[in-house]
Amino acid sequence: MIKGNLLNLFTEEIYPAEIHFENGVIKCVKPVKEDFKDFILPGFIDAHIHIESSMLTPSRFAEAVVPHGTTSVVSDPHEIANIMGLDGIKYMMKDANSVPLNFYFTAPSCVPATNFETSGAIIDPKKIEKLLKQDNIVALGEMMNFPGVLAEDPIVTEKIRLAHKYKKPVDGHAPLLSGQELCKYIESGISTDHECTSPEEVTEKRRLGMKIMLREGSSAQNLSDLVSAGGDFIVSDDKDPEDLLKGHVDVMLRKSVELGLDPIDAVKMVTLNPCIHYKLNRGCISPGKPADIVLVDDLEKFNVKKVFINGILVASDNKVLFSVKPLEIENTFNLGAKKLEDFEILSSNDEEIVRVIEVMESQLLTQESEAVLKIADGKIKPDIGNDILKISVVERYGHGNISNAFIHGFGLEEGAIASSIAHDSHNIIVVGTNSKDMAYAVNKLVKNNGGLVAVSGGFHVSVKLPVAGLMSTRNVEEVTKECRILHEMLDDMGCKLNAPFMTLSFMALLVIPKLKISDKGLFNVENFEFVTVTK
Repeated sequence: MIKGNLLNLFTEEIYPAEIHFENGVIKCVKPVKEDFKDFILPGFIDAHIHIESSMLTPSRFAEAVVPHGTTSVVSDPHEIANIMGLDGIKYMMKDANSVPLNFYFTAPSCVPATNFETSGAIIDPKKIEKLLKQDNIVALGEMMNFPGVLAEDPIVTEKIRLAHKYKKPVDGHAPLLSGQELCKYIESGISTDHECTSPEEVTEKRRLGMKIMLREGSSAQNLSDLVSAGGDFIVSDDKDPEDLLKGHVDVMLRKSVELGLDPIDAVKMVTLNPCIHYKLNRGCISPGKPADIVLVDDLEKFNVKKVFINGILVASDNKVLFSVKPLEIENTFNLGAKKLEDFEILSSNDEEIVRVIEVMESQLLTQESEAVLKIADGKIKPDIGNDILKISVVERYGHGNISNAFIHGFGLEEGAIASSIAHDSHNIIVVGTNSKDMAYAVNKLVKNNGGLVAVSGGFHVSVKLPVAGLMSTRNVEEVTKECRILHEMLDDMGCKLNAPFMTLSFMALLVIPKLKISDKGLFNVENFEFVTVTK
């Protein structure tokens, strides 16, 4: 039994009550005449997250977020699916089953995300149907291939049809889509979007019936800009380990209320609303429902005191009360050592006008700019003083592809950084001031079986992520400690970004405008075509 001030989401009342439950199920919700300080809420739900982006295995992720009131997540495993296919999804499910957190998954709709990059697997409609038949697969994952939807690509259309066949919603991904194209996208049966970046975009999509996910991740932080326009869910999408140490859904609730959102509406967006949409038998405090309950101190700070999942006390006073033993995985990299010559762009001219990827702080969007660069020994040189650096994608699946281009916004004054987290195909992505350090960083990363690496002055710092090059089997504190050491080195190297590796990981995402890069070349997302580095 739990006593406290119950937030009743059905009547939007707050009153003293006691909650009785047996065998993990709520039996009775009874008003009482007592005075309480604490508040009883349904367990929090993150309705859209990629667990892999936390750099933690599902079990380690649960260990990190359950003390903050998270009792369920809807996870799209398309990161590991792009590397390992169905085997990767099976790994996520098996590791998730070892902990109390309720993991629901979506069937990754875009593996690969596009045909303009090399991935480690393909999930075709037959595999999608196999996934959708499973009870813990609650939706078709975000349909990032909006050009395929608009062009009525038969494979894309079939995946959406299968989701409708099994009466499961289709999550959307439609950044900046508007007008008639947006109408056609929604007409296909896609019901949510988490890529809005302006109130106007939210309003247009809501007017057409889309359910809007207000995103507050580590790289894309849109809550402040969008909360005034309204929405249906508050989600994280991607959270790095350092942010998870500060909290999870509780932090997003706190910020939304600070921004003026009514606390009851905010709680609904992370409890009842996602459960109704994804048909989860949770998200409210009612007889017959699983006893997923959170006790907090108030409805402003949302400091979590106790967490129950299926009636079992799983966390108290920010301490987890279950044990974790993550599953390990074999090496997933297939490439040889790289040389500095692999990262050069050649030219026979005295100078070149080049296209430049323009980074936008705290956004997944990029812009395109241009720069005039000098040539030395037949090689186009970066302009470090003006922050025009080199960026490369090194394919990891055995085909030998490498593409090179230029980028502005990282601010590195020396060295290079590399990552095996590069959405969505997760080839190796590297940014640097010179080719020698870029080769060094890539080779060190491969030796580590994946992760994050910074190289400068002959020294390196790394975070090993041996689970598909995406995740660590260590806990959030250990991973965060290594990430902080890594970021301290980046500060010394001149980097000015708040989340440099998270930002770097999205430079290869070919479904978010405007200019991105894959292992096959520089890519204009708006025109959905490759472009040359030089103009």
